[in-house]
Amino acid sequence: MHIVITGANRGIGHAMADRYRAAGHEVTGTARVPVDDLLALDVTDPVSCANLAEHLGDRPVDLLICNAGIYPDKGQPLDTGYPAAMWAETFATNVTGVFLSIQSLLPNLRAAQGAKIAIISSQMASHTRAPGGSYIYRASKAAALNLGRNLAADLATEGIAVGIYHPGWVRTDMGGDAAEISVDQAADGLLDRFAALDMAATGCFQTWDGHDHAY
Repeated sequence: MHIVITGANRGIGHAMADRYRAAGHEVTGTARVPVDDLLALDVTDPVSCANLAEHLGDRPVDLLICNAGIYPDKGQPLDTGYPAAMWAETFATNVTGVFLSIQSLLPNLRAAQGAKIAIISSQMASHTRAPGGSYIYRASKAAALNLGRNLAADLATEGIAVGIYHPGWVRTDMGGDAAEISVDQAADGLLDRFAALDMAATGCFQTWDGHDHAY
């Protein structure tokens, strides 16, 4: 398979790329600031997305993992925090960036047999997880969930499956040291979920360990 992973420079994205390469798959990893063999991709920039598509040419993409994301509003105070610029930046990355990545690589996905799209959202997108705080991140991940559900409907006739996933509360720079699971656990679980994704499951919202999550 040829797998494209956005945000593959660290954390879960990096771990997933390593696993796919070790299994013999071709991996195109991207990062806003590329290192090693990663390609430059700013998911918020249509020109950058177009450049990635041009680089790939007509190569089929069997699996696109939209993993790039930010969480800048952790701990913001309700009365004085959550500035408008932070809303704009987060939605540009976590929502528009997902859409632009998929849109730019649609020809490559269509060129594959039974292509799949995996969108990394969060359980914080669910209406069942609303303890307050982190308004920007929660709203952006809810929007990414909604985006994925609607893409699943539009792409069903083309045989392209779309899954939306909660990666777990992971011990990364974003998740923090107190998080519940390791990067390895998250990556292993997500790879199993992506392997199981098919047209019967398109539009699913699942946890890293295989449970259906309430929308």
